[in-house]
Amino acid sequence: MPRVDDIEIVEDRTASSRCDEGFLHVRRYRALNRRVDGTRSDVYRIDVLDRPSLDAVAICLWARTPRGVEVLLRRQLRPAVLFRRGKVRALPEAEPLLYEEIVAGLVEPGEHGMEALRRRAAEEAWEEAGVQVDPARIVALGAPFYMLPGIVSEKIHLLEVEVPRGAMTGAFDAPQEGDGSPLEEGATLLWRGLDDAIAACEGGEIEDAKSELAFRRLRDRLR
Repeated sequence: MPRVDDIEIVEDRTASSRCDEGFLHVRRYRALNRRVDGTRSDVYRIDVLDRPSLDAVAICLWARTPRGVEVLLRRQLRPAVLFRRGKVRALPEAEPLLYEEIVAGLVEPGEHGMEALRRRAAEEAWEEAGVQVDPARIVALGAPFYMLPGIVSEKIHLLEVEVPRGAMTGAFDAPQEGDGSPLEEGATLLWRGLDDAIAACEGGEIEDAKSELAFRRLRDRLR
């Protein structure tokens, strides 16, 4: 498949769209705090961002190799990051087209319980990385967490599983089927040493918080 080299906006529907339609729903409230002494605070505004599901899985796929533990990452399009370009930012920053992170995906409607999370993680590993794993071997990598609890309602369930390293080296094409969205186009996969991946997070080459948390938790667990 030809490589993607940019994203072109063909229409900006911001002004004509409701905040409760589309893939993301913005809930806009006016609220106040009730206090134990019976008093109330002033009224203030709250914006909450919901996705179609309140939960997501992120799975750290790792392997033991002669060089040590390696982790599998996926480089993929992330428009919210890309569209920072041209705007005023606190510091100069790189503008990569493909953003590097571990495999992740939304929990589907009707999927409840730990077994369902394991199955969802296994599905995402297959769809996004072409790695087939037994859901029973997938384990939680610490407690779930929120990325932006002041704004975003989504909770991420972090999981891990050891997989065969395979013969691929460097960056190689990810499965192109994915979920059928053009956002899946041009994604690549690569293996990194675990310590190298953590160093890349510290140095700003990898800027995904859930991935860094997964790497650090995995390193602590394997020690």
